Amino acid sequence: MSKYVAAIDQGTTSTRFIIFDHGGNVVAVDQKEHRQIFPKPGWVEHDALEIWARTQEVINGALMVHGLQSTDIATIGITNQRETTVVWNKNTGKPIHNAIVWQDTRTDVIINELSRAERSDPTGERNRSEGGQDRFRPQTGLPLATYFSGPKIKWILNNVPDARKKAENGKLLFGNMDTWLIWNLTGREAHITDVTNASRTMLMNLSTLDWDDEILSALDIPRAILPQIKSSSEIYGYVTAGRVGGEVLTCSSDYSTTAAVSRPNILEGIPVAGDLGDQHAALFGQTCFSAGEAKNTYGTGCFMLMNTGEDPVPSKAGLLTTLGYKIGDQKAVYALEGSIAITGALIQWLRDNLGLIQSSAEVEALAKSVDDNGGIYFVPAFSGLYALYWKSDARGVIVGMTRYVNKGHIARAALEATAYQTREVLDAMEADSGVKLTALKVDGGMVFNELLMQFQSDILDVPVVRPKVAETTALGAAYAAGLAVGFWKDFDELKNNWGKDKEWQPVMDTDMRKKLYSGWKKAVTRTFDWTD
Repeated sequence: MSKYVAAIDQGTTSTRFIIFDHGGNVVAVDQKEHRQIFPKPGWVEHDALEIWARTQEVINGALMVHGLQSTDIATIGITNQRETTVVWNKNTGKPIHNAIVWQDTRTDVIINELSRAERSDPTGERNRSEGGQDRFRPQTGLPLATYFSGPKIKWILNNVPDARKKAENGKLLFGNMDTWLIWNLTGREAHITDVTNASRTMLMNLSTLDWDDEILSALDIPRAILPQIKSSSEIYGYVTAGRVGGEVLTCSSDYSTTAAVSRPNILEGIPVAGDLGDQHAALFGQTCFSAGEAKNTYGTGCFMLMNTGEDPVPSKAGLLTTLGYKIGDQKAVYALEGSIAITGALIQWLRDNLGLIQSSAEVEALAKSVDDNGGIYFVPAFSGLYALYWKSDARGVIVGMTRYVNKGHIARAALEATAYQTREVLDAMEADSGVKLTALKVDGGMVFNELLMQFQSDILDVPVVRPKVAETTALGAAYAAGLAVGFWKDFDELKNNWGKDKEWQPVMDTDMRKKLYSGWKKAVTRTFDWTD
C-alpha cells in the first residue's frame, strides 16, 4: 500500500505541493510564487498558464528532492483560491484572458446592474427576493458582490473579442483554479468542480447542488461552459503521462513565452480524488465535523467558517451561507462563512509598497517596538469591504494620525486590523447560529505571529488554539482524497490525527477591550462610499 497522500495547494500568491503521511504529518513540500498583475486600480489578475507551470514545478520539486516514486503516493487532492476565474479554449488549452482574481473589483458595474434589475409588487414596494443586493441570496446564500465568479465570467464574455460567440458554440470552458488544474492534470479529460467551489460562483443552487438556470439567464452565461459539479471526495480522473512529469511547462524570465521541458513521468496513473476550496479544506483539515465547530484561516485574506450541519442556515448578519464539504454519496454539510479580503496581504503591502519591512516575518518585531497602536486604526478596504458590510465602494483608511505616530504603530495597527475584523465576523456568526464559541481553532501563515495571536484572543475574549499541523488547508484536501481511495477509513481516524500545538488565553481588561473595539467600529465607517 502507498505510504503517502499529496495535495496541491494553489493559493492567491503561491502554489505548493505537500505530501502527508497517515498521521497527517508533512513529509515533503515545495512552493513557488506567481506574479500579481494589476492592470488598473482595483483590477487583480493571474496568468493561469504560469500557475499551471508552477504547479508542475512544485510537484516535481517535492517528489524528486525527497526521492519519492509514484508508488509512494496513493492519491492527490486539490485545494485552491476560490472565485478566481479562468475561461479557456477547450481545443488549444489556452486561457482567452488572464484569470480574474477574487479580489478584483472590475465587475462593480455588473453588480450594480443586477441589483437594479428588480421588480415591484402591486403596491409598488420592492421585492427583495428579486432585486437589491440579496437578489440571489435565497438560491445561493451569497449577496451580489464583485467577489464571486459568475459576474467575472460575464465580464470576460462581454469584453474579450468573440468570447461570447465561442462560448455559445461550445468552444470555451470556465473554471475556478481547481477546475483548471484538474482539467490539465487529467489530460484535459475531467472538466469538473466540487460543491464547495461551485458554491462560490454565485451560480449554484444550495438546495439542488446544481447550476441555477434562472441565475444563468440573468447573467447570460451558457451552461455548456460550466464544469460538472461533483462531491469533494471521489475519483475525478487520473494523472496523464505528459501532463505532469513528461512535459513541464516553464515560463521565460519575463513570462512572455512558455516552453516544455522533459522530465520523468513521475505521477502517471495517480488518481485525483479530492477537491475543496481553500477555506472549506481548512475546515475539513481542522476536523470541524460537528455542527457549531469553527475555524479561522489567516492568509492573504481571513476566513472564518462554522459547520452548521446538513441544512443551510440563512444569515441575517451579513455572513455567507456556503457548502462546508460533501464526502462521496453522503449528504452535503453546510457552513456559515465570514470573508475578509485583506489581512496577510496588508503585511505584504507594508513590505512591497511602503518598504517598512524587508520580509513579512519582520512585522512582529516592528510592531513590538511600541506598546500600543498610538491611537491609530488601519482599515484595509483595498478591495472594498467584504463581511459584514459588502461595500465595493469602500477604500482603505488610516485614522487617528498625529505626529506621535511612527512606523511601529503602523505595523501594530496593521496586525490589529486582522483581529478586529475577525471579531466582527465572530459576533455575527454567534448571532446567526445561536452558538457561543468557547475556543477558536486557527491556521494559516499568520498564526505563528505571537503578538497577533495574543491580541486576537484578547479582543475575542476566548482561547485561540493552533493545531500541531498548521498546514490544515492542504491537509483537508489530502484527507478528502485519502477517504475516496481508502487511505483513511473514516472521520474518527482523521480526528485522532488532530492535536494542539499552542493555546493563547485572553488577558485584556474588559473596559480596554470595549474601548479598542469601539474605536475600530468608528474607523470602519470612515471607509464607506469613497468611490462613485
